[in-house]
Amino acid sequence: MLQVSILVPQCKGLAPVLVRRAASVTLDWDVRQKSRFDTESSDGRRVGVFLPRGTVVRGGDVLLTQDGSLLRVIAAAQPVLKITACTDHHHGHEHAQAHDPAFDLMRAAYHLGNRHVPIELRPDHLKIEPDHVLADMLRAMHLTVVEVREPFEPEGGAYAPGHGGGHAHAHDDGHDHARGHDHGPHAHAHG
Repeated sequence: MLQVSILVPQCKGLAPVLVRRAASVTLDWDVRQKSRFDTESSDGRRVGVFLPRGTVVRGGDVLLTQDGSLLRVIAAAQPVLKITACTDHHHGHEHAQAHDPAFDLMRAAYHLGNRHVPIELRPDHLKIEPDHVLADMLRAMHLTVVEVREPFEPEGGAYAPGHGGGHAHAHDDGHDHARGHDHGPHAHAHG
């Protein structure tokens, strides 16, 4: 089995010709947010990946194997909910003309962020993993929600790696939360 312990984000510093020639691994979001997983490369080799905890693998990254070969990471198409602003004005409420698609999407992103779901932000749409409760909430906010199969690349940040994965130190945002900086009004009792 090929061992991988080095990730090159977005193939920075690598010769494009080498990256183009490299075999690939196609991984969905569920796997890409783990730091340890097994997979198979496009040329049929078994690959064991052991990355530093909290590493998130993105489409376009390159994995460097212990024998010096490169593996291009392709974000797999997977079922996702694609959320777009409703542009028709047939909702039956008289202020329909006041609907601002950008604001509707921003409000949706706020409500989803409050629920700590991974969310991919795009200028004209949002993507989340399938969830019929959230889909109903978004439709009630006059957004259009459709299930599609596309790569999923959610935002990094406070709820990026490891939530639900049992890592106590899943915040990969460069802060040392143990030292207790001010998060606003909810005071922590630092014994």
